[in-house]
Amino acid sequence: MNAPKSTEQLNALLPRCREGEEDAFVEAYRLIGGRLYGAALRILKRPQEAEEAVQEAFVRLLEKAASIQTPNLGAWLHRVTVNHCLDRVKSKGHAEEQLPEELDGLRSTTMPTERLDLSRAVGRLPERARLVFLLHDVEGFRHREVAEVLGIHEGTSKAQLFRAREMLRSWLTPAEATS
Repeated sequence: MNAPKSTEQLNALLPRCREGEEDAFVEAYRLIGGRLYGAALRILKRPQEAEEAVQEAFVRLLEKAASIQTPNLGAWLHRVTVNHCLDRVKSKGHAEEQLPEELDGLRSTTMPTERLDLSRAVGRLPERARLVFLLHDVEGFRHREVAEVLGIHEGTSKAQLFRAREMLRSWLTPAEATS
């Protein structure tokens, strides 16, 4: 399967970024900045901090373009963005906060007294399982991309997603349905 056109375009910009061409950085931002922001916002839950995470990724690109040895610039930028977000989460205790409004409206279809808010359920997941779930099921990344972004094996991504889904299923399924 061929890489999406934007991925090909982004990867073609890396040599120009290595040469310090400002237009290449601007074009890279245009191609992937929105996706990086979306991923950062889902992790950090604060627009300003998500913007800062994306800016940090592009500052790193500017500083390290000459030494980047990857065939996938988008995955590299995602990894830098997610790592920055993870550092912020760990340093500021963001993990206990509510998830973004996009998830807040999603609810289980059980009886009102028995349903559990999906965003709270996702927030209860162990950190790695939560990140894999958000990147794969919410952001639409493939396991290969999740693995690259988080610096884990593809099999680990699959296992963590299975774990997350099983936990969510158990929390969101009414007791009568499981007996």
